[in-house]
Amino acid sequence: MMNVDYILKEVPGSIETERLIIRMPMPGDGKEVNGAIKASYAELKPWLGFAQILPEVDETEANTREAHAKFITRKALRYLIFCKETHRFIGSTGFHNIDWDVPKFEIGYWIDARMSGKGYMREAVGRLTELALNELGGRRVEIRCESGNIRSRKIPEHLGYELEGILKNEDLSVDGKRVTDTCIYGLVR
Repeated sequence: MMNVDYILKEVPGSIETERLIIRMPMPGDGKEVNGAIKASYAELKPWLGFAQILPEVDETEANTREAHAKFITRKALRYLIFCKETHRFIGSTGFHNIDWDVPKFEIGYWIDARMSGKGYMREAVGRLTELALNELGGRRVEIRCESGNIRSRKIPEHLGYELEGILKNEDLSVDGKRVTDTCIYGLVR
């Protein structure tokens, strides 16, 4: 029998910060997301599995629709980030590896390289951290990233997450060519 408790959990489809609108993916978002992936391909490829081969617009559209469905069923909660002033797509963040029983959340993120260095991702991840701990009743939020991904590591460090450990030789790089270390940052309520 399906556990409906977490499916019925109230989760906002859209949240805001001072400069951002952060909302769940919707059908039709694929083209804009795909454009950001293409513009950021060189920066995303070393770190993200989905950026190993440049996706076609239809593939990105299918992916955003799958993310929409997972959001509705609360299996994963991906959000797209837009600039309030320009309505331009900035990047993506969200909760994956959710354990509703604890509850605990893992936050992932990527940004359009043309928009990096402006504090947008720190602002978005900070708001998601608040959402997890204060509104969704989370007891733990974590961020995992490869130890060599210095830019990604700065986000949890700036937001007060604790580096709980570095798992040595824990994973393969996204291209499968080398063994990597994984940093685990945590914040608990």
